Amino acid sequence: MEDEAILALYWQRDEEALAATAAKYGGYCGSIARQILGDPGDAEECVNDTWLHAWNAIPPHRPPRLSLFLGKITRELAINRWNAGRAQKRGGGEYALALEELREVVSARRGQPEEGVEAELLGRAISDFLRTQPPQTASIFVRRYYHLCPIRQIAAEFAISESKTKSILFRMRKKLHTYLEGEELL
Repeated sequence: MEDEAILALYWQRDEEALAATAAKYGGYCGSIARQILGDPGDAEECVNDTWLHAWNAIPPHRPPRLSLFLGKITRELAINRWNAGRAQKRGGGEYALALEELREVVSARRGQPEEGVEAELLGRAISDFLRTQPPQTASIFVRRYYHLCPIRQIAAEFAISESKTKSILFRMRKKLHTYLEGEELL
């Protein structure tokens, strides 16, 4: 079913919208949740929560790209669940590894009023930086640090070795650090 037809079902408040969304985007959202959480059961609950959030958000919101809208909801829910699990001394998934890799590039200042504005500026700066990079390199960076894919999976997708993937990511982190310093965001 096409996205416009699925969105029309949401706007009609037809519960078939949920089934159509799950059929079309269940694998995509499940993959995002599993990459972050590492636990299939938690990932499944997260995806089910995604459908609920979509049901509550559409209408009034009409996303221009349903896949991005659902992916963003899933990612946020999975990260929140991961953080809650970490607080309870549980963990797993690629989220912790990706955070550790980026820790040297950006440092978040918690608890300050300007944190939200700084995060938005940082996000824009990273997007601007990625637009200046070769498409494959930028895609590898996004696969690792936004989609939180394991190095092995990225290497397979781009038909390169794991060591080359790690090298590309290392160089990108260094370039990003230099770029953010130039933008006075570090």
